[in-house]
Amino acid sequence: MTAAVEQNGFGRNSRTMLRRLRDVMADTRAPQERLDSITSIIGADMAAEVCSIYVRRSDNLLELCSTEGLNKDAVHRTLMHFGEGLVGDIAARAQSLALSDAQSHPKFAYFPETGEEIYQSLAGVPVMRADRVLGVLVVQNRSRRQYSDEEIETLETFAMVLAELLANGVLDGQENKHDAPVRLAGQSVAPGVGIGIAHFHRPSTAIRRVVADNPAIEKERLDNAMQSVRSRIDTLLSAPDLAEAGEHRDVLETFRMIAHDRGWLTRMNDAIDNGLTAEAAVQRSRADMRARLGSVQNPYLRERLADFEDLTNRLLAQLADEEENGDVAGSIDDDQPYIVVARSMGPAELLDYDRTHLAGLVLEEGSATAHVAIVARALDIPVLGNIPGLLSEVNPGDHLIIDADNGQVLLRPTEDVQDSFRAGLRAQAETKARYQALRDQPARTLDGVDISLLLNVGLMFDLQQLDATGAEGIGLYRTEIPFIVRRDIPDVSQQTDVYRRVLDAASGRPVTFRTLDAGGDKHIQAFDHDPGDNPALGWRSIRISVDHPSLLRNQIRAILRASAGKPVDLMFPMVSTVAEFDTARSILDRELERAVRRGDILPAKLRLGSMLEVPSLAWQLPEILSRVDFLSVGSNDLQQFFFAADRGDQRVTHRYDAVSVPFLRLLRDISNACKKHDKPLTLCGEMAGSRIGAMALIGIGYHRLSMAAASIGPIKETVRSLNYSDLQVLMSRLLETQEGRITDHLKAFARDHQIPT
Repeated sequence: MTAAVEQNGFGRNSRTMLRRLRDVMADTRAPQERLDSITSIIGADMAAEVCSIYVRRSDNLLELCSTEGLNKDAVHRTLMHFGEGLVGDIAARAQSLALSDAQSHPKFAYFPETGEEIYQSLAGVPVMRADRVLGVLVVQNRSRRQYSDEEIETLETFAMVLAELLANGVLDGQENKHDAPVRLAGQSVAPGVGIGIAHFHRPSTAIRRVVADNPAIEKERLDNAMQSVRSRIDTLLSAPDLAEAGEHRDVLETFRMIAHDRGWLTRMNDAIDNGLTAEAAVQRSRADMRARLGSVQNPYLRERLADFEDLTNRLLAQLADEEENGDVAGSIDDDQPYIVVARSMGPAELLDYDRTHLAGLVLEEGSATAHVAIVARALDIPVLGNIPGLLSEVNPGDHLIIDADNGQVLLRPTEDVQDSFRAGLRAQAETKARYQALRDQPARTLDGVDISLLLNVGLMFDLQQLDATGAEGIGLYRTEIPFIVRRDIPDVSQQTDVYRRVLDAASGRPVTFRTLDAGGDKHIQAFDHDPGDNPALGWRSIRISVDHPSLLRNQIRAILRASAGKPVDLMFPMVSTVAEFDTARSILDRELERAVRRGDILPAKLRLGSMLEVPSLAWQLPEILSRVDFLSVGSNDLQQFFFAADRGDQRVTHRYDAVSVPFLRLLRDISNACKKHDKPLTLCGEMAGSRIGAMALIGIGYHRLSMAAASIGPIKETVRSLNYSDLQVLMSRLLETQEGRITDHLKAFARDHQIPT
């Protein structure tokens, strides 16, 4: 460590400085007096001419609450919004900032009442507790000063201490609490609806001691806590409802591996050697990890940060001995349903909660591919993610309604709204019972036409729905899911195990495996993949497979092994040219030849197909149909390519309707071509799971529809209520006489014929 650093109070004097701050936290003076003492101590030890503390007051408002060096009259008068000025920028980004020439920074804003215009340099850090920014700590100097990494790290340690003071005194009764009803939009992570009381995840563990009196004792405490946390994780992962193998097991086993990482423990022991307690060392390690990974966009690294946050909170809780066995869920006093509120969540944290009364989970961050999402779907818990401002809006104990099916959470809903949702939940239960009664009934129209209803499957948990829904088989198994959730590309034996379990669960019902559909919005952790300017149109799906033939070869090899002696269907996704299909087909042929040479047992019957998702393939139908055993339309991608509208962009999704004449004419032409060549045709996608969409498809000749499990019951009910001949006549007339959307015509037909929609 440099002499300059030691001169400024770091290194050998750091323990003395921390003890002075500890004494301030322990005294009984008024909060304002303690804040002023803190600014004085930090300013002196940092050799700074200014030290200021800004405290969060309302949702996104900061107030200058204490300063040493600026105009004292500005205290409690200077206010700024998150993102306003350098201080507001630090709060908004929750990241530290060090500038030798602060006034040249584009975010610099001048507040004349403070008198700060004479100061050239600035260093500031966010004051955070439980993932929430409570304020900002800033030091300034008149001359240009290059703040070192060690100085910023020490400021961050001061901020950690300051967070405890603010959370336990100064902010009492100061923050504006919300009481009005609010609706927040988010992304559906796991489907479902729930009503309950808001319970904040990761209740803060107060760090009462920052300075270590005896490093050896602190290291022993840390080691004991780590052992307890690891034991607790082993217990959680042994729960009966998680015993079945699947993607959620892969995620949780990876989490277990991180808990045993030696490098993490070494870094915390080093922090103890520098004078911190075990608790402060854990907090310091977490701050370092946030600084490194907090702004990254790589989904894999974001998931690692969530895992790490989970483990650090377990350690802090264990060290504080506030919750038995290091349980981070916190105490929930009564047996009423509750909804957990969090910024993000690691995959194992959900297991800490009593799932008897857990009504849902809402996350400020989080997406459908997050590891906690995979665990939540396995446990059938509704989850809504990507809700900006969630933590600022919710108060502990608020009534919440999570409506993940419609991408919304209702905060503090009125009694009549709650009653309405409860009535909806009761009606939903009754509807499920009605669909359950249809489980063993055929999807047959009133005039005797059978429609095959199949499942789209991506998770092992989805396989349970085969029997529950009465689906006739699996029309689409998304093989990319095991690739997405694993750190490494699964090898042939691992893939074989997955595919074999899928076929076993199907119990003789047909299964169609779609080869790897990676890229676009499906990120594979094991290799870097630049999404490009137009991810949906770029290097994805079969394009990756033919450019990396080993990926496709191993996948085909695993499917052949898993289906030994059993019938199986295999199809290639996103085929845009016949030549592309031929290239992939040649890889399959070589794998079949290899299996024969080895004397392997081949599938009892292997059918090869192609997905039609790219419009160009629709103008090569005679050629592709001469090569395949079946065709499957992927309506989601086909729609967005057909209408040149990104289905994930809310600004354009309303501009087109799948149930419209031009799109249905294309689908009809595909259906007619398949009938002419006597090739089976299936449609997979959201259109098949919509009652109106399914009616339109059936009316133009689609008799095999593959959809999500939740759609099987409603679509079967619709099918059993309609007359195929009448619907066929209607669709023929509409496609010849109408333009644009025909949804209203189909609804009127359903209403006149008492068909549920």
